[in-house]
Amino acid sequence: MKKRILAAVLALMLVLATAVPAAAEAKSDALRFDENGEFRILHICDCQDTYPAEEDMFAYINHMLDYYKPHLVVLGGDNTVGDAETKELAIKELVQPYVDHKVPFTLVFGNHDEECGNIDKDVLLTYYQKYGGKYCLAYDAKPGISGTATHNLPVLASDSNDIRFNVWMFDTGDYVADENGKRLGYDSVREDQINWYKETAKALAKKAGGTVPAIAFQHMIVGEIYEAMFPEIPFELGDLTETYNNGKHYPIVCPDTSVFKGHLFEPPSPGPFNYGQVDAMLETGDVKGIFVGHDHINSYEVNYKGIQLVNTPGVTKHSYGNEMTRGSRLITINEENPAQVKSKVITYNDFALKDKDFAKEVGISPIKAVFWIFIEHLLLFLKNISGFGAAILYMFN
Repeated sequence: MKKRILAAVLALMLVLATAVPAAAEAKSDALRFDENGEFRILHICDCQDTYPAEEDMFAYINHMLDYYKPHLVVLGGDNTVGDAETKELAIKELVQPYVDHKVPFTLVFGNHDEECGNIDKDVLLTYYQKYGGKYCLAYDAKPGISGTATHNLPVLASDSNDIRFNVWMFDTGDYVADENGKRLGYDSVREDQINWYKETAKALAKKAGGTVPAIAFQHMIVGEIYEAMFPEIPFELGDLTETYNNGKHYPIVCPDTSVFKGHLFEPPSPGPFNYGQVDAMLETGDVKGIFVGHDHINSYEVNYKGIQLVNTPGVTKHSYGNEMTRGSRLITINEENPAQVKSKVITYNDFALKDKDFAKEVGISPIKAVFWIFIEHLLLFLKNISGFGAAILYMFN
C-alpha cells in the first residue's frame, strides 16, 4: 500500500531494513556447535511414501538418530506422497521420530509434495509446524517470493552467541511449462529467491563481522552439474544427450568419472532454466556446498568452482531405489574450520554392519550387507580405472 505521510514511509523503510536480520536470526538459538566443536546434519531425502509408511524406513531413521545424534535433520523434499485424505497423517507420522528424539528438523519441498494430494505447500508447512512443534525450524523467511519455506538457520558458536555457520533452504518448485501448458521440465530456484538470498547473506555478514560459511539444501540439482561432470558437444544426439545451461548439449553416456566421488546411476535432473543461483553464490562467497536429493540412486560429490555439488540418495523403501545407495548423508562441520564441510553416505547396508539391532529389525543379514557393499565398491573401482566403459555401465544401471 502506498503511504501518503512521510513519517509512515520512514517507518515502513525501517521495518523493511530490519526484516532481513530478523529472518536471519529466526530460531537460531536452537542451533549451535557442541562442546566438541562439531555440528552434525543428517540429510534425509525422498522418503516419498504414503500413509502408513514402510516400517523399515522408520527403523533406519530412528536407529540413525540414536547412533549419530545429529544436531539438525534436513528433509530433502518429496517427503510424503499419497492422497489428500492421508497427507496430514503422513506428515504427522514422518516427523514423529524427530519429536521423540528431541532433534530439531527443517525441510525443503520437492516436486511431489504438493503434486501428490494437491494440497498447497503453505498448508503442508503448517502441518509440519503443528506436529513438529518446537522441533520444526522450517518457516517462510519472506512470504510472497517463489515457493514455500525458503529460509535460513544460523549456527552459533559453542561458547558464545557469535554466528559461525549458516544453513540455507531453497524451494526449487515443481515443474515449468510453456505458454500452452506443455510441461518443459522441473523448476529451479527463481530470481526473487536469489535476491532474498543475497540480501540475507549481506545482512548476516554484517552482523557476524564477515562472510559466514554456509551450505544450501534444495530438492533439485543446479544446471551447473552438467558443466562439472560432462563434456559439452556442439550437437544433439537424441536420447543420448541432455540440453541445459542455455542450449548446451551434454552426452549422458560419458560423464567424466575422474572428477566425482560416489555413484552416478542416473542422469542428473535439473530444471531447463537457470536463473543464476550458483553465480550469485559464487559472487557472495559463502556457500561451500549445495546438497540435493530428487535423483534417488545417485550419491555423487563433485566440485564446481569451489562449491561442492552433492546428491544424497533416497531413503525410501516405497519408491524406486538401489541396494547400493539407499540411505542418507551425514554432514559434519567443525567450528575451527567451518568452511571445510565433510559428508558421507550411510547406506542401509553400511548401517546394518554398525548397528546389529537395526539389522535384526529390518532383516539385513551380514552376508547380504557385505555382498552389496562389495558390489558397490567394485563399481567404484571400475569407475576409477576404466573411464568410458564404467560410465556407460553407470548410466544404464
